[in-house]
Amino acid sequence: PKLRQRGGEKVKKAKKAPEDDIVATVDRADIQAGGWLNLAADFSHNFTDGMALGAAFLTSTQAGLITTFAVLLHEVPHEIGDFAILLQSGFTRPQAMLAQLVTAIGALIGCLFSLLLDGATDIPAQEWILPFTAGGFIYVSTTTVIPVLLEDTSFKQTLAEVFAMLVGIGLMLVVLLFE
Repeated sequence: PKLRQRGGEKVKKAKKAPEDDIVATVDRADIQAGGWLNLAADFSHNFTDGMALGAAFLTSTQAGLITTFAVLLHEVPHEIGDFAILLQSGFTRPQAMLAQLVTAIGALIGCLFSLLLDGATDIPAQEWILPFTAGGFIYVSTTTVIPVLLEDTSFKQTLAEVFAMLVGIGLMLVVLLFE
């Protein structure tokens, strides 16, 4: 290692670890298939989020802002979970961050897709995109989230989860009333 002078003393210059290099090449053999699948799923998920955002802003600025807030609330824990999955799949921290940044581009593409489709057909884009994206979210929750919540839980835990779901539905009703 190189030595450098600092205040009269010689200090070894630390070598940069490969995992600290954001542009370090990913050794595909070291990455589990689940990591790559997660990235593909996250890109399509973000694309759908972007479609919902674009269609919501086409409906009204207020609907767009409310949808943006809702997407932000669900994206924070979702992206933290995806980050953990990528790390467990063999990505380094910088590689996982860069990969997630790339998948986030899916939201921009989805939003542009919604905005560009407005006026391209006889049916306004928001009239078919919002139901399409809502259906996707409902599908994901009923096929993946709810079965996991119902596995090996106590009656008290089930009541807490049902209560949380009802609070969420109540919040949607409040938004509907004030929109």
